Parts: sequence; C-alpha cells; structure tokens
Amino acid sequence: MTSALHKTVQCLSPGGLHTMAYQEWGDPHNPNVLLCLHGVTRVSDDFDQMARALSDTYRVVCPDIVGRGRSGRLRDPQYYVVPQYVSDIVTLLARLNADTVDVVGTSMGGLIGLGLASLQDNPIRKLVLNDVGPNLNPEALIRIADYIGADMRFPTFEAAAAYIKAISLPFGEHTDVEWHKMAADVLRQNADGEWVRHYDLGLAVPFKTSTVDSYKVAEMMLWAAYDAIKCPTLLIRGANSDLLSRESALLMTQRGPKPELVELAGVGHAPTFLHADQIAIVSHFLLG
Repeated sequence: MTSALHKTVQCLSPGGLHTMAYQEWGDPHNPNVLLCLHGVTRVSDDFDQMARALSDTYRVVCPDIVGRGRSGRLRDPQYYVVPQYVSDIVTLLARLNADTVDVVGTSMGGLIGLGLASLQDNPIRKLVLNDVGPNLNPEALIRIADYIGADMRFPTFEAAAAYIKAISLPFGEHTDVEWHKMAADVLRQNADGEWVRHYDLGLAVPFKTSTVDSYKVAEMMLWAAYDAIKCPTLLIRGANSDLLSRESALLMTQRGPKPELVELAGVGHAPTFLHADQIAIVSHFLLG
C-alpha cells in the first residue's frame, strides 16, 4: 500500500476524553501488527518510509500521540506523561483487535514501548528502542524542554522549515527533499497566517515542573520497568547521541531484555528511519 488510511480512536485521561489520530497502512485484516511511535515533538508521518517498506508484511499503525499533529489536546497538560500515553496505546490496540504487536519507538515513543512491554500480560512480541533508555540525561532533557515550550512563529514556511532543520541537525545527513518533508510534517499555519509547530505547547509543562529529585525517581522506575521486559529487544543508538550515552546503552545490553545494540555513525538523537539502510536494520530484527 502506497498511502495510509487516517482514523481516530477516543481515549480517556483524568481530565476527560480526547481523540488520538492514527494512520494505518497495509491489509486492515492482517494479524501481524507493527506499531510505530514517534518522538516528543514529532508525528506519525515520521514513519511513512518504514510503513511503505513493511506494509506488505505488516498492518502498520502509526499514531499521533495526544497533543501532537492530528490528535486532540489534553485539557490538563500535566497528563502529557508516559503513563497516559501507554494507556492511550492500550485503547488503540483494543480498537485494532491486535492479539500481539511489534513496536518501534523513537525517543519518547521508545519509552511508551518500554512502559507497555514491562507490564504483565502485555501483547508485545518484539520491541525496537530507537535512541532511548532508562537513563535520563538532565542536560539533554533541559535542552528539549526549552525547545518544546518556546512559542515560535514564522512569517513563511521557508523560515519555519529552516528553524526545524537547524534544531534537527543531530538527525544526521538528509537530502533537501527529506528536510522539507520533516519540516512540513510538524508545521501548520495558524489563524493569523503564521507558521507554527503542530503540537500543544503545554507539552512542556511536565518538563518544567520536574526537579533533579523527580528525574532520579523517574529513572529508578524506568530501570525497574526495563528489567521487567521479557520480549526480544533491539536497541538502536545514534553514535553522537546526547540523550543516550554509549555507557548507558552498553549497560542496557547487560540488563533486562539484554538487547542487541546497533550504533549508527554520523547520527545523533535520533535516527529517522528515512533511509533504506536504517529500515533494513529494523526489518531484519523484526522478520529474522
């Protein structure tokens, strides 16, 4: 299938109901489901290339996590946190009627996959963690938080796209066409004709209310969750990543699911899966 079907599912948070939009590629009756989960300010469209490549084998499902893209916004931004996202994904899997699922998660999406895979009786068959793990680098998180909450507005698409490229350079080498797509996927025009990023600026609230102590507690909880994972796991790391250090990645290979580690030269946080060689790494793990 060369294009996706756009659908929505209704989910629940402590603040009320919200919609989660998702794209579905391939045969809707295929029992082999691949769930692709994006990073904190990205959207489902990040996985277009992977979905096209794997939709003959899988029913590929790519949601916009709440607060981003085509999905709804939460009434209370304090719930823009991983446990809420895991809950939404469970609701989505019920809609899909998926008994088992393979998961590819980039950054935040990887933490969602990690959280789900840690639960008893979870449906995950194989898990790919893309440049993320239980260790939290406070400096990298502060950088991300400052970026997320900035109310950036641009007079033209070109100016906005140049900004998206500038803050996304750690993604590694990409063509002008690829940079254009990555910008177009996360930009929209507001009522005043300005170009803005396509997510709720309230995403920054949980970051800004976090402290060093709360990060330490969160990291302990993430390690406990990671150690509970039983399914085969692949860990992909950008060799220049500032979010997942090499030391943390190597420690992950010795604990929990003891994943295979693949490092990508010339890439930071995080690999984009726009290129055939990166997609092949994931495909080989999932289908091998």
